[in-house]
Amino acid sequence: MEKQRNVLGYVLASFSVFLWGITFVCTKSLLNDFSAFEILFFRFLAAYIGLWIIKPKPLVLKNKKENWWFFLAGLSGIAVYQQAENIAINFTTASNVSIIVSICPFFTAIIAQIFLKEKHLNLWFILGFIIALCGVTLVSFNGHAEFHLSPKGDLLALLAAVSWGFYSLFVSKVNSLGYDDTLCTRRFFFYALILMIPFFIYGATCAEPGTAFYVNLAADINKARFAKTMNWINLLFLGLGASAFCFVAWGYACNKLGTVKITVGLYLIPVVTIIFAFIFLGETITLMGLAGAVLTISGLILSGKKKK
Repeated sequence: MEKQRNVLGYVLASFSVFLWGITFVCTKSLLNDFSAFEILFFRFLAAYIGLWIIKPKPLVLKNKKENWWFFLAGLSGIAVYQQAENIAINFTTASNVSIIVSICPFFTAIIAQIFLKEKHLNLWFILGFIIALCGVTLVSFNGHAEFHLSPKGDLLALLAAVSWGFYSLFVSKVNSLGYDDTLCTRRFFFYALILMIPFFIYGATCAEPGTAFYVNLAADINKARFAKTMNWINLLFLGLGASAFCFVAWGYACNKLGTVKITVGLYLIPVVTIIFAFIFLGETITLMGLAGAVLTISGLILSGKKKK
């Protein structure tokens, strides 16, 4: 039975990485009609509502102080990580962001070693990390980009990578409490949405049109953009698939297999992205991109090896 749960954990984690890889394609399409913050807000609002429909029962905590772990998970994994990543793209290239954010597994391992006393930083993990990072770099460039330092954007991307490491820590803490994965994830989304409200108000009242935080409240524009079927498909995919399902699945996988072991799978997201960008956006895959995919997968395999 335990073996079947472990297999299910690997399947769910793999499917989550697969869906997260597609999110960049959906987001790129939605940016034609929505700001980066609007996409983020509507995405997690749809996810929160979707999880209530799937499981319409409240999460009752044994101790009210446990709420802090849920709040910190919503803050780090959604409010900070997602917004830092989205804003970073406004100040630096998407390639830079993709490369820097791919450091997530390394920070996750460091944080788990410090706070959870889990020992993951062996020679194989570090070697796999370096090879995977080289692979992600090639995939992100894919023959078209150059790496240019942009302090503001690159630091925001680094903040996103560190915040995911802390999110992994808080998810581990929540998993140890023994609550239902779906209800826990919904609580994460609840706090994330609460934390987004000040940004929503700022976007609706102060932000300039065309900027990352702009929120458009004009009735005619909203009627037009929400009348597009493709916008609904993309938003529901991001909300119900890439957020509601994937965050629940990721929490389950982390619980059964270990947070650090599962997090190294994030290396594969850029690989999935270039494949779907090729299929749906007509972007070419170069030899550099293919070589990067091979290196990324090789690094992923090496990271999972144990010292004898």
